[in-house]
Amino acid sequence: MAGASPLDGVEINHLGTNNTIVRVNGERKYLLLPVQESHDDARINVLVDGRLDRTINVRLAKNRVDYYVPFDLTPYRGHKVVMNVFTNQGRSSVREAADDACWNNISLADTFDTVNREKYRPAYHHTPLYGWMNDPNGMFYKDGIWHLYYQYNPYGSKWQNLSWGHSTSTDLVHWNHHPVAIQPDGLGMVFSGSCAIDRSSTAGYGKNAVVGLYTSADASQTQSLVWSDDNGETFRTYAANPVLTLESEARDPNMFWDDDARQWVLVLAHALEHEMLIFTSPDMKKWTLQSSFGKGIGAQEGVWECPDLFRLPVEGSGEEKWVMLCNLNPGGPFGGSATQYFIGEFDGKTFKADVDADGNIPTKWMDFGKDHYATVSWSDAPGGRRTVIGWMSNWQYAAEVPTMQFRSANTLPREARLFKAADGQIYLSSEPSPELTALRGSLSLKVRKASVGRKSRTYVLPSANDGVCEIVFDVDARKSGAVEIELSNSDGGKVVMTYDAVAHTLSFDRTKSGVVDFSQDFPAVTVAPTFETDNRISLRIFIDRSSIEVFGNNGNFVMTNLVFPTIPYTRLSVSARGGNAKIENLHIYSIKEN
Repeated sequence: MAGASPLDGVEINHLGTNNTIVRVNGERKYLLLPVQESHDDARINVLVDGRLDRTINVRLAKNRVDYYVPFDLTPYRGHKVVMNVFTNQGRSSVREAADDACWNNISLADTFDTVNREKYRPAYHHTPLYGWMNDPNGMFYKDGIWHLYYQYNPYGSKWQNLSWGHSTSTDLVHWNHHPVAIQPDGLGMVFSGSCAIDRSSTAGYGKNAVVGLYTSADASQTQSLVWSDDNGETFRTYAANPVLTLESEARDPNMFWDDDARQWVLVLAHALEHEMLIFTSPDMKKWTLQSSFGKGIGAQEGVWECPDLFRLPVEGSGEEKWVMLCNLNPGGPFGGSATQYFIGEFDGKTFKADVDADGNIPTKWMDFGKDHYATVSWSDAPGGRRTVIGWMSNWQYAAEVPTMQFRSANTLPREARLFKAADGQIYLSSEPSPELTALRGSLSLKVRKASVGRKSRTYVLPSANDGVCEIVFDVDARKSGAVEIELSNSDGGKVVMTYDAVAHTLSFDRTKSGVVDFSQDFPAVTVAPTFETDNRISLRIFIDRSSIEVFGNNGNFVMTNLVFPTIPYTRLSVSARGGNAKIENLHIYSIKEN
């Protein structure tokens, strides 16, 4: 075996310029794999007692180590573990291949350090402990616990090895991290999907079993079923998977129990056809196609993904409407990915969207920032709530943002509601979940009323915990044309939000917000309609280390945007154009350490 190189509990045998055998002999908890992000993935076949257990892809380091990822050896105690590693990096000789940084730095350990080492890791948004995260998946509420699953790569901070990561919370504020819940198998990687509580054991796994449905993605996309009898900690795979196959690309199954029809309903994204397919089933295993929705409707530029379908009351009326969430990429209002939605009726088999005064089906957006995608809701939320959460990034630059130990966070959880605007249309609002008031620390500033003109009023933001805070205030622009709200620091970084009382819009300019040069698509100005007619708005602004979420008029309009300031924002300045404006009930709260 050419090039044998024994380390502490690890034996490395180089078989050729692109093939290496790694034998794990030590009884430790983790094998730490060195990663260099600029390199291609190495394919690693993991053999246990001579049989293939799994295949993972890792960007093994060539000439420097950016960070390490752990391969958990705990399940294999008492067994022989061998890794057959195939790299794509060109080498002239085995000797040259043996000099790669990964082989000198691979090691065994009983611990893996997940302590944050990055300035842009959020202080109070959910993030993975390490690795890549995108779409939230399979969320459900049971026995006082909010379960959040998510698209996860445990072997690097780029998109790959997609599994379901798992976190839980009792308050939507503090999150506990659990082992990977669902891992890739012979049908492919684990793409997005949903979970539901099977209260009547329709699937045959017992009352109140948690049943999940997700997309298995390899050469084709099919839908696979899993179930859990330990409240979602672990899942078992249905032996006859896949339960649903099509001749074309379809993904992200979202299912719910229809009380009226006494059956399960499944919405599946027919991605490249830009439509949603609706199926029904008595047992979650045998699905019947009932209808499709979306051909030629709404934003059609990108693929349709991550659907959700639910019913909500219209505030201030006795009316109820159905909401179809449809995430798409690209084609968002400001480039890249975004969440559109439709309001309409659902009869158990067919969804029909409402039309506007001109007889057209309007395109509506759930969030008017660039960094709100893959939004879906928790099933079985308490008290009739419809609580949603999204992925806080954009496919245009998600893999290039200036973090490395981890990539991506979730938005703050939000409560979805319906309201009727002055144009007669029904819109979806999303305001911060009530539990989020628990984030508030000390009240650092309180101003009952102040007049602003061309000369701005400036207030100091909290400095604790890297300046993260919540800002709440009302704006009265009835005697002015526009109000400018600026967040800034002494390094020249700033975010400018402008409320245009004539156009009834709020814009968000992050072109000078800090680090913006990692992608040409990142510097941007986003604009939201304010859905008001009286030239008054109320704002709740959540500032974290790398994001700003703006909720207007109790969530009737929302903007979510990433920012990467070189140093934290320390000042809030407010000014007016075209006359004087009033700011009222200004409260600035520090955020507690999580």
